[in-house]
Amino acid sequence: LVKMSGKPESKGALQGLKVALAVAGIFGSFGYFAVLQEDLFKKSYAGQKFKATFFMMVAERGANALVALFFLLIFGGSNFKIPIKEISVSGASQMLAMAASNEALRYVSYPTQVLGKSCKMVPVFLMGILIGGKKYGWSMYLQVAVVTAGVVIFNFGAPTKPGKGGGSDSAYGLSLIALSLALDGVTGGLQDRVKETAKTLNKNPTARPSMFESMMYTNLAGAIIALVFCVATGQLQEGIDFCKQSQEFIYALSAFSISSAVGQCFIYFTVTEFGPLLLSTVTTTRKIFSTLYSVFRNPDNRLNQMQWTGCLMVFGGIIIEMVAERLKPHDKSKKA
Repeated sequence: LVKMSGKPESKGALQGLKVALAVAGIFGSFGYFAVLQEDLFKKSYAGQKFKATFFMMVAERGANALVALFFLLIFGGSNFKIPIKEISVSGASQMLAMAASNEALRYVSYPTQVLGKSCKMVPVFLMGILIGGKKYGWSMYLQVAVVTAGVVIFNFGAPTKPGKGGGSDSAYGLSLIALSLALDGVTGGLQDRVKETAKTLNKNPTARPSMFESMMYTNLAGAIIALVFCVATGQLQEGIDFCKQSQEFIYALSAFSISSAVGQCFIYFTVTEFGPLLLSTVTTTRKIFSTLYSVFRNPDNRLNQMQWTGCLMVFGGIIIEMVAERLKPHDKSKKA
């Protein structure tokens, strides 16, 4: 066994700086990302609204892959064999989940979309029981029940706005959110498989792709799938024509793509350095901030009392998960 000889205080300070960097990076990049995501579809450019979802996905996923490749060239990879097939399938499902979510933004209010995405643990919960044979404690059942009830209350409390098809929550938009959640669940399962496949492929229990390898292959696969759909639906030419008509849109799309790429770097950094629990805490807080900021920023997104009740229930359910995780005993008596 090798013992660490560094000063605990300086080591703790370094960890604190890393946490601060991760939180600031995720909040900053994805806070800006959330604003641009809403503006891309709801703001008018040269008198028109952008509708080519897959064109936007090609740009966003492509920027993510290029940024990851850039850092791979600088810092190098893991030197392990990478399960590219599993990562690619994961990237495809992740891309489709985001495409459904972005498409839904045109048919539901942004707070509804964010709250819906906060229910990501529902499909994961069900797939864990039905496919993975997992068993959950009472806190997880309580969390799922509270969050689901909160979303139902939030959506039923949404007022109908006559004459504004894009301002209220439509059945089509809500179904897209449901599809996005299902694909998120599939993506989570595939990502777990990637970790196990990497260990088997390299015959090494510590083998895993580096943060930039996972980021690059995931986004490259997503960009390819998005491009296929973009061409098949005619959105490639539509997107190109839209860019020719509005230079302002090109700037907005570029900023959106760059903020996504920077945000993903911080997300992979957080997972690598601290694990998914801290990431869950940070991203959950970011979703709360994004939702409330959207409400105060856009008068059309005001919430009534019933919606606020649902909102608080959703966030309360998420807090149950975080508290339960922190109270859970961690076994440190593994192999010496």
